[in-house]
Amino acid sequence: MSDESESPVLISIITPCFNEEDNVAELAARIGAALAQFTKYDYEHIFIDNASTDHTVEKIKLIARNNPRIKLIVNTRNFGHIRSPVHAIMQARGAAVIAMASDLQDPPELIGKFLERWESGYKIAVGVKPQSRETFLMALVRRTYYRTIGRISDVKLIPDFTGFGLYDRSVIEEIRKIDDPYPYFRGLISELGFEYATIPFEQPRRLRGITKNNFYTLYDLAMLGITSHSKVPVRLATMAGFVLALLSLGVSIMYLVLKLFFWDYFTVGTAPILISVFFFASVQLFFIGIIGEYVASIHTHVMRRPLVVEKERVNFDMDSTTTS
Repeated sequence: MSDESESPVLISIITPCFNEEDNVAELAARIGAALAQFTKYDYEHIFIDNASTDHTVEKIKLIARNNPRIKLIVNTRNFGHIRSPVHAIMQARGAAVIAMASDLQDPPELIGKFLERWESGYKIAVGVKPQSRETFLMALVRRTYYRTIGRISDVKLIPDFTGFGLYDRSVIEEIRKIDDPYPYFRGLISELGFEYATIPFEQPRRLRGITKNNFYTLYDLAMLGITSHSKVPVRLATMAGFVLALLSLGVSIMYLVLKLFFWDYFTVGTAPILISVFFFASVQLFFIGIIGEYVASIHTHVMRRPLVVEKERVNFDMDSTTTS
């Protein structure tokens, strides 16, 4: 990229955080150590905080006071784990942007491998986790989701990819053009079609703090991935309606024939009627819910709300920082 006589190339590190007071100091130190071995690179480390209720902001400010490379964006409220990281990426000034979580489950030591792939010509280098130190049930759910959305998606998604990786400036500018108010970042990377390199790693267990993901956030992310990159569910609803209509017609004809031939012996009873009513009602509610997810996605795009609203910034040069 550059020789020793040229100015160092700026690399941007993006870290979203919420109530991670026990991890931010170690994360900043490990990122600094990982990049210290590359004299041809300088870096900025942008923390974006989703209105933490602990001492995360104070600890980042303390680190930033002694290290101008550390920057901080504080949101006015918690805007969620989907919008906040993308907003921070849009503020980065580096020739490449590296996104990673703040819980230390994305190893900063992989930064060197990302840079190697970038130097070799890849616009995108991502970490994939075919294995992780989590409970069997959670691992099974994640694996099933990744495989399912990979099969039904309109584009080939990167399996076992969570967003951890390096993205060239050209990739970031393409994402900026899309201007999605609720972006499924993992899907956007595949949608753009840039050639990418994958680096497998085993995700370590979280050592400090508790995960901020719950059933709702994981469900929201799963539905966002499906509605953003697949029409299969709504087409399944159409096909299921057609098949069930044929099935109902067939059963009706069968009952009519049996009743005509065995008028005195064949009794329908109420049980089949009740079972049929509950079955068809359940199927209808399920597919109404699927359609509702697509409608909600359209509603979000129509509203065009900002990704986040900032409360304050630390160590930013406001004149040279881009806006989203």
